[in-house]
Amino acid sequence: MNSPFPPVRPRRPVQAVLFDFQGTLAQVTNPVDQVLAAAQECGVTLERARATVLADRLVTAGLPGGPPPARVPPHLAEVWADRDLYPHAHRAAYTGLAATVDTGVDGLAEALYERVLRPEGWVPYADTEATLRALAALEVPVAVVSNIGFDIRPFFAHWGLADLVQAFVLSYEVGRCKPDPAIFLRACGALGVDPELTLMVGDGPADAGAVQVGCSVLVLPPAEAGRANGLGTVLDLATAGRR
Repeated sequence: MNSPFPPVRPRRPVQAVLFDFQGTLAQVTNPVDQVLAAAQECGVTLERARATVLADRLVTAGLPGGPPPARVPPHLAEVWADRDLYPHAHRAAYTGLAATVDTGVDGLAEALYERVLRPEGWVPYADTEATLRALAALEVPVAVVSNIGFDIRPFFAHWGLADLVQAFVLSYEVGRCKPDPAIFLRACGALGVDPELTLMVGDGPADAGAVQVGCSVLVLPPAEAGRANGLGTVLDLATAGRR
C-alpha cells in the first residue's frame, strides 16, 4: 500500500553551523548590574533597590539585548524599524527608549548604550566556548548571523573565541535582517557550504527563517546570562552523520 506521507529523506551530515548571537551564544549582563555600572560611569552611586526599580522600568521601555519594548513611541518608530540596518538608528532607537524613563541620572541613557557596545556588557553562555571548540576540532566551519546594529567581532576577540568563527554576517553590514533568506544565503556563501548541509542555531522565529533556504534549524530558548544554553545539542546533530 502506498503511504499518504512523503518519504523521509535520511539526514545529511552537518557540514557548517550558523549561530545567532544574543540569546544563543551570549547574553547581556543582568539589567540591574547594567544600571548600577552605567550610573557609576555618570558619577552617581545608586542603591541596589533603586537600581532594581529603574532596571524594571528600563526593560519595559526597551534595553538592547532585552525583550522588545512594551510600546514604541511614535517619534521613535522610524529608527526602531531601521535599528538593525543602520548604526545611527540602533543608537537613536535604544537611547531614545531609555530616555522615556525618568531615571534622575543625567546621561544614563547614553551610558547604558555605550556599555552594550563593549564586551563587559555581555556574558558568553557557559557552554559557548566548549561548543565552538568542539566544532573546530570536527573541522565544522561556523558563522555568526545576527540582527544587530554594531560590530561584535571585538567581543569574540576579547573572549578568546575569534579564531573559532570563520565569518560574521551582521544585518547592518549586509543590509538584510533575519528572517530574510538573503542573510542566510550570504552566511552559507561565506562558508562555502550548501544550505542543505548547514544547521542554523538560534532562539526565535527570525532564526527559523533559515528553513526557507534549505537549512536545518535548531531553536533553543535563551538562558540567563552565564548559564549553559543547551548548545551540546548542536554537537549531537553535527556528529550524527559522522559516526
